[in-house]
Amino acid sequence: MAWGSLILAGLCEMLGVVMINKLHKDRNWQSFVLLILGFGASFLFLAYAMKTLPMGTAYAVWTGIGASGGALLGMLWYGESTDWKRIVFIGMVLGAAIGLKLIS
Repeated sequence: MAWGSLILAGLCEMLGVVMINKLHKDRNWQSFVLLILGFGASFLFLAYAMKTLPMGTAYAVWTGIGASGGALLGMLWYGESTDWKRIVFIGMVLGAAIGLKLIS
């Protein structure tokens, strides 16, 4: 259950990050509300996961999902560079998160 909450926290973090970009482009209240909801839910799910998981592991996985997911969404939705080096390093971040799961 804690790992599911942690993954959900990372996905909500991705929503918050995408809404920051959208808010800069559109400046509407819907983007702002989704930004607040995304980050708020992210922190709540992270806090729940940290009741069971070690802080270092939970935080590393949470930031890894948010950072790599944000970069991937930027590539898919906002035309950011899809250079193979970026993809390799995103894969390394995700690999590290999976490795932490395997040893925890």
